[in-house]
Amino acid sequence: MNKIIVAIDGFSSCGKSTMARELAQQTGYIYVDTGAMYRAVSLYCIQNGWLNDSEMNESEILANISAIKIDFKTNNLGVSETYLNGKNVESEIRTLEVANGASRISTLGFVRRELVRQQQLMGLEKGIVMDGRDIGTVVFPNAELKIFLTALPEIRAKRRADEMTRKGELVNYEEVLANVIERDERDQNRAESPLRKADDAITIDNSNLLPAEQTEILRTLFAEKTFS
Repeated sequence: MNKIIVAIDGFSSCGKSTMARELAQQTGYIYVDTGAMYRAVSLYCIQNGWLNDSEMNESEILANISAIKIDFKTNNLGVSETYLNGKNVESEIRTLEVANGASRISTLGFVRRELVRQQQLMGLEKGIVMDGRDIGTVVFPNAELKIFLTALPEIRAKRRADEMTRKGELVNYEEVLANVIERDERDQNRAESPLRKADDAITIDNSNLLPAEQTEILRTLFAEKTFS
């Protein structure tokens, strides 16, 4: 069986991370959640006062970007968790404030270049599943399997709202939908590495797919690439 790189790109709240995490667990591959990396940078900047709802201090972020080190470690349940400068921040980076900050942070070219550098180092030995916005187009343009995941904005907003509700957060669906649409616009139109489908990526629209159906599609595609 050949070791490959699996690149999963797509819109926010499509379930990219869940898809990538499950495939990694099933195949023994390393899972890298690049969205979590941007969330970690967002959290770091919020904690240091360089990022809030109205302002983003680019000069301070630029001066300190090299001090940000992000790793992924698997816990005793087999789940990959995000570490920021050695500290587990998995729960802290999953708030709406941090998510919105991450979308803004991702428009900064120097942030993207640093995180791409860290991501490419993670993939030197292959055997990884990585999800994000520009994995198949920028980080690993030669990845053997590229997936572009999409779903209707209204469905994605409901999924995110339901997830936040399960965590005990107070949620306004209309605000969540507005955030989804805003992030789509920002992701597709940023100057640095905008979200787009790679020419050789396979599109999966999971608006109406059951989780088991999506899993079966991905496992079939993975098998075709690793046994070819």
